[in-house]
Amino acid sequence: MIWLWIGFVSLVLLMLALDLGLFHRKAHVVSTREALRWSAIWISLGLAFSVFIYFGYQNQWLGLGNAVDPVDGERLDGSAAAMKYLTGYVIEKSLSVDNIFVIAMIFGFLAVPPIYQHRVLFWGILGALVMRGAMIAIGAELILRFHWILYLFGAFLIVTAIKMLTAKGHNDPSQSAVVRWTKAFFSVTDRFHGEHFFVRAGAAGSHEPSVPGAEALPDPAVEQAAPGTLMLTPLAIAVILVETTDLIFAVDSIPAIFAVTGDPFLVFTSNVFAILGLRSLYFALAGMMDKFRYLKVALAAVLGIVGAKMLLAQQLKEWLGARANLYLMIVVLLVLVVGVAASWVAAPRRTTSKGAAEE
Repeated sequence: MIWLWIGFVSLVLLMLALDLGLFHRKAHVVSTREALRWSAIWISLGLAFSVFIYFGYQNQWLGLGNAVDPVDGERLDGSAAAMKYLTGYVIEKSLSVDNIFVIAMIFGFLAVPPIYQHRVLFWGILGALVMRGAMIAIGAELILRFHWILYLFGAFLIVTAIKMLTAKGHNDPSQSAVVRWTKAFFSVTDRFHGEHFFVRAGAAGSHEPSVPGAEALPDPAVEQAAPGTLMLTPLAIAVILVETTDLIFAVDSIPAIFAVTGDPFLVFTSNVFAILGLRSLYFALAGMMDKFRYLKVALAAVLGIVGAKMLLAQQLKEWLGARANLYLMIVVLLVLVVGVAASWVAAPRRTTSKGAAEE
């Protein structure tokens, strides 16, 4: 089984290395067309992996499917494993959309140049994969030892859904406790220094312009620092905030996947493929955030539905039988479709110079 984990992690690292080292080696502004293309690629990879899941669990490759799923107490064959993977993938993918709204807010408050946003998201998501791996390992062990914790997870998700519906606005992330703590321990520059996360006061790189082609303006924080002082740039602050944001959202999304399965491999792989496409999905949706006014309501409904499923797992299993996860996936997809459709229908109309309304 250990070789299966090593192989999957190696595959993920290879894909990330190709992404940053080959396809995005040179910093550039990601266009909507490019983002949509990459979103399609990542989604296709995530869906295609269900084929491996099916055959792997059906034929018990490298120990897959040998253990009983601690959530429902059933042994996983190929069909059950593939359905649980796809349901988990859909849930995690949908919940990651709310993360995109917060990332857009972070980039807006910090004025992160578009040319460096992909770099920030790459390192932020790489760290997120490590954190989620640790949280999944802990969660799976807790469920294995204390099955009743699933009811706590369900109640937590319902409370989170209610809070998401009643939340009003957002605070400036640059004034958050995490940023204040970081600035208390590290010196931070006043402006961006190219694509660098760190600069050393007095070094040549400490005078690099914010973006290629721009004028290299003086940085008061660097000039006042003692020569040789290692300083964080606002780009590093953006990475820290993205990491922190994902950690907060993982507290919601990790329990949600345990409504479907407690198999660590299914939980981890569905999470990984959902996160890998987060960067491209951000650039695809970044310019249309204001058009999805009801998407947050839909995401809150998804959390509530998943939480209710955890609380009523036994009853639903008796009513719906082995297809309970299939029905859950269908309901989640329908909620998301309704949320997106309602957002487009209710999108504000723009007024032309003649006073006529247009879409």
